[in-house]
Amino acid sequence: MLGRRCHGNVIEACQRANMRGVPGAANDAPILVVDDDPKILQLVRMYLEREGFAVVTATDGMAAVAAIRERPPRLMVLDVMLPALDGFAVLRAARADTDLPVLMLSARGSTTDRVSGIASGADDYLPKPFSPAELVVRVKALLRRTASRNTDGTALLELGDIVIDRDRHEVRRGEDRVDLSESELNLLVALVTASGRIVTRETLLDSLYGRGEAEVLDRTIDVYIRRLRDKLGDDPESPRYIATVRGAGYRALLGR
Repeated sequence: MLGRRCHGNVIEACQRANMRGVPGAANDAPILVVDDDPKILQLVRMYLEREGFAVVTATDGMAAVAAIRERPPRLMVLDVMLPALDGFAVLRAARADTDLPVLMLSARGSTTDRVSGIASGADDYLPKPFSPAELVVRVKALLRRTASRNTDGTALLELGDIVIDRDRHEVRRGEDRVDLSESELNLLVALVTASGRIVTRETLLDSLYGRGEAEVLDRTIDVYIRRLRDKLGDDPESPRYIATVRGAGYRALLGR
């Protein structure tokens, strides 16, 4: 373990290891874990470091924002209930500067709370109490989704006047940039690469989480689609980009 300077409540611990099968193993950017419970921080850090990930921790919202700006992480595990700034405020601050994948943690585990977490811009949501092993699986799934955009075909995709640059994680509608989260981008790519075919909710969930790797809700996809349409300026009653096929799923409206 390599010790580094600590700034306030930010504590960094790094470890290098053989990382066969772990996405982005050569990436030195850390995973940021934010929780005000030191036991949870210690446990999550131990499990992630065991897999060879570099880890940075923060115990409140202000420290988390400072950590993001000081050394942008590759992924953030973020608790909702935090002192100084709550998790949703941290998420908004992070989204203003970066599109890093975010896995939210919360003791509020109802369906409504989980959907609200996704709707707020998180890429995944894990209710407390949780299995550290499951958290690691979800982290790896998010990182795999991040890496896949650079390896599965043409970097530039088009949907009407929308251009998707997967290498740069950039989406433009005409001259305007459209800021999408990692999950929103992966969902859009899955629809466009289907070449106008209907994509089922199950297939879209697999594109986000990996087949059988996480328990998710069918309603999650509807939340993502709603957010995606809002950002693209797409009217679901008269769609230009994404059409709903009732009882089947969604499809991209190519060639318009």
